[in-house]
Amino acid sequence: MNRVFRALDDPTRRRILELLQAKDMAAGEIADEFSMTKPSISHHLDILKQADLVVSVRQGQFQVYSLNLSVMDEAIGWMLGVRGTTKQKTRK
Repeated sequence: MNRVFRALDDPTRRRILELLQAKDMAAGEIADEFSMTKPSISHHLDILKQADLVVSVRQGQFQVYSLNLSVMDEAIGWMLGVRGTTKQKTRK
């Protein structure tokens, strides 16, 4: 879970996740959305992959990225669980 939150700490990586929410994208398509080098975007994609927030599949000469919704659901569930625990403690 720590890798997930570290990955989400960066605005570029959060923007990549927003792009992938709309559709699966090749690495080059993702890079075209930013004013940074392709190796920099590749680094961000690697961090997202290490956190299991995205998965990639080779399609011909392209790496196509998509969201790993199960990990996103797990992180959201954890956050909601912590929030629920905090609410119960403040009510007592």
